[in-house]
Amino acid sequence: MNDSFLILHNGNMADIGLLPQWPLDEFTRRVLAQVQEGARIASFFGCPRPNGAVLLIMVLADDDRGVFKLASVEVKERFASLTPQVPQAHWFEREIAEQFHICPEGHPWLKPIRFQEENSRIGVTNFFRVEGSEIHEVAVGPVHAGIIEPGHFRFQCNGENVLHLEISLGYQHRGIEQAMAGSPLKRSLHYVQTAAGDTTIGHTLAYCQLLEALGRCHVPARAHVLRGIALELERLANHTGDLGALAGDIGYLPTASFCGRIRGDFLNLTAMLCGNRFGRNFVRPGGTMFDLDESMAPEFRARLDAAFKDVTNAADCLWQTPSVLSRFDGTGMLSKELCHQLGLVGPAARACGVDRDCRYDFAGGIFSFKQVPVATWDTCDVFGRAYVRWLEIQHSTALIRDLLEAIPAGSASAELAQPLANKIAVSVVEGWRGEICHTAITDAQGRIERCKIVDPSFHNWMGLAVAMRNQQISDFPLCNKSFNLSYCGHDL
Repeated sequence: MNDSFLILHNGNMADIGLLPQWPLDEFTRRVLAQVQEGARIASFFGCPRPNGAVLLIMVLADDDRGVFKLASVEVKERFASLTPQVPQAHWFEREIAEQFHICPEGHPWLKPIRFQEENSRIGVTNFFRVEGSEIHEVAVGPVHAGIIEPGHFRFQCNGENVLHLEISLGYQHRGIEQAMAGSPLKRSLHYVQTAAGDTTIGHTLAYCQLLEALGRCHVPARAHVLRGIALELERLANHTGDLGALAGDIGYLPTASFCGRIRGDFLNLTAMLCGNRFGRNFVRPGGTMFDLDESMAPEFRARLDAAFKDVTNAADCLWQTPSVLSRFDGTGMLSKELCHQLGLVGPAARACGVDRDCRYDFAGGIFSFKQVPVATWDTCDVFGRAYVRWLEIQHSTALIRDLLEAIPAGSASAELAQPLANKIAVSVVEGWRGEICHTAITDAQGRIERCKIVDPSFHNWMGLAVAMRNQQISDFPLCNKSFNLSYCGHDL
C-alpha cells in the first residue's frame, strides 16, 4: 500500500497505479490531518468500479506548496462523512450520494443537489424550517424577474431578518461530465466552452491543459501569451459588469449605466481575437485557434486603454459616493474563519483577506513567467467583494498591456498527441469567479474515462447562504450579486 499522497503540480499527470488507495479509516484520518494543516478540497468525486463499488478520489489543494495531494478509497454502500469536521466537503458528499447511491453516514443535511434521479422532480425536497409564531418563510424562484438562470431560494425569516437561507439548484443540469466520457471527441471542446457560458476561456483552458498534460504537448510561448490575454479580458468584462450590477442593485444609476456599456467594450476586445465576444473557439488543445495580427495590436491597445479609463471613472463614482459606501459596508458579512471552513475561492475568498489565487499559488501557462499581484481586502462584506474586483481590473489591465508589448514570435499552436493510457491529471485555472478544477482519468486506450469538473460556484454557493444570516431580506439581491455565482456552472 502506498502510504503517502500522490503529489501533482498543476497541469501534470501520473500513472493511475500511483494513486494510493487506503482503507476507509486511514483515508479519513489522513484527509482530516491535511485539512487541519491548511489544505482544502479542490475536488472530491467517485468513479464506478467493475465490482460494483465506487472509488472515491480526493484532490486536496496545498496552496502554500503549490501542489495537489491525491488519494482514494473504495466504498460500496456507505462511508463516514467528512462534513461534520470538514464543512467544505458538504456538497461534494451530497453529489456522491446522489450519483452513486452510497450514504455518507453522519452527513448533517443529506439531500440531492441536482435531482438526477430518473423520477425525481427538480426542487421538490424537504427544506430546513425554523418554527415559531413570529417566523415566516419566503420562497424565491426558480423563475426570476429579468433574464436570469433558474434557482430556488428558501428564506426563514423573523420579520425582515433572515435566520436561514437554503439554496436549491439543479434546474440547469445538462450531464456535461457524463458526456465527456470517451474524450477527446469532436464535441468535447464545445461542451466545456458552455459549461459556464460567461467563463468560456477559463473552462476551455482548464480542459486543454488536461489534454496537453496527458498528450505531453509543449504549448508554444506565443499561445501562452494569447491565452493569458483572453483569460484576463474575460475577467475584465465580468468584473466590470459586476460593478455595474452592484450599483444597479442599490439604485445608483451612473455606474450601473457606464459599466453596462464598458463591459461590452471588453467583450468586443475578445471578439477582436477570435470573432466571438465570449471567446468561443479561441483556445484549443495545443494552443489557440486564432492569432493576434501585428497590425491589430495598436488598435487593440488603444481600445483597452480607453475602456480602462472609462471603467476607472465609473468605479471612482462608487468609491466617492457616501450613500453607496453606506450600503456596501457591513452588508453580507462572511468571516475569514468561515471562508476557510467552507473552502471559498476567488474574489469571495480574497475579500475575506485570504490570499488564494491559482495564478500565483498554482502558476501555469503564462503565469509561470508573469506574476500577478493577489488582490485581497479584509472587510469580509459586499464592499470587499466589490473592491477586490476593482483591484483585479487594474491588475489585469496592467498584465495585458505588458503582454501586448512582448508577444513572442512563432506559431500559436502545436500538434496534440493521443492522451496516454491509464493516467490521472489535474488542471486548475483562476477564472474570474475563482478556481476552476478539472481532473481526468484515462482508460487503457487513452480515452478519458472520468472527467470531473468543479466550477468555483460549487464551492461558493454555501458562502452566499451563510452571508445572508442575520441580514435584512431586502439585502439579498445585493449580496447575491456580490458573489455572482453560476447556476449552470454548478449543474454539470
